Amino acid sequence: MDISSLKYFVAIAEAGSFSRAAAVLYMTQPSLSRQVQLLEEEFGQRLLERHGRGVRLTESGAAMLAHARTILEATEQARSDMLERQHNPRGRLVVSLPHRVAQVITPDLVEQFHAKYPDAGITVTEGLSVRLREALIAGRADLAVLFDPAPSPQIHQEILVREDMVLISKRPLPQRVRLSDLADRQLVMPSAPNAIRRLLEEHTGPRGIALQFVAEVDSVHTVLRLVARGVADSIVPASAPRQWGLMDRLNIAEIHAPAIRNRLVLATPTARTHTRLTTFGTELLRDLIQRHFGPGE
Repeated sequence: MDISSLKYFVAIAEAGSFSRAAAVLYMTQPSLSRQVQLLEEEFGQRLLERHGRGVRLTESGAAMLAHARTILEATEQARSDMLERQHNPRGRLVVSLPHRVAQVITPDLVEQFHAKYPDAGITVTEGLSVRLREALIAGRADLAVLFDPAPSPQIHQEILVREDMVLISKRPLPQRVRLSDLADRQLVMPSAPNAIRRLLEEHTGPRGIALQFVAEVDSVHTVLRLVARGVADSIVPASAPRQWGLMDRLNIAEIHAPAIRNRLVLATPTARTHTRLTTFGTELLRDLIQRHFGPGE
């Protein structure tokens, strides 16, 4: 068993077919088939089964895939660690951010990272927090900023900011509204599994508060624009109207009895050792989140 064989096996398993994996790896299908055959002969077990649309993992194949990913991640970590020991690191930092956070901090993040480590690279991916959490656990990201992630022994979570959720409307609002009053509002909200929607329903569901969703829109920016047009009301983090420059076009009310607060979390894999790139990336993310999302803003 060598590293190349494991890489080829993982590529085939993730692609679901020899042909798709061969196209990605720029190899021939017979060459890939031979690599899998060698692994199967070495372990004396079938790892893949062919079917009409490609291949599927056997039970042994699924176990082997988990081992292979762990081995490849450890190998890549060792390579990165050796590179980090050079005077100017030449590795790559992969940072995953929710869309709303990425819109605000990515320019500063990339600019400051490049200024500090000009020979290294940085990749910023965007998505829903639940998807970014999965990518972090799977080893496809080094650092992630997440909204209200579920706990996992595979990631360390550091709460950076707690932020009040507020009711926003084009129409006049009182200074404060009770959580139960939201049942009387027509709302436009992101759809599940968006963290804002999930957090809201975690508070209203157990209390029997039925919400009226007239539209579901996954972009918070678009939600804010719809509210500014008077289409419906919404519940968003308190910083969102300010960050999109809509404070003067919206009315805002605090939610109480009870208040709802989200958590903006810096997440890192527990199984990985920190490098110079991840250490600096962690410090930079802390600073940028506090600056743009902290209570002083």
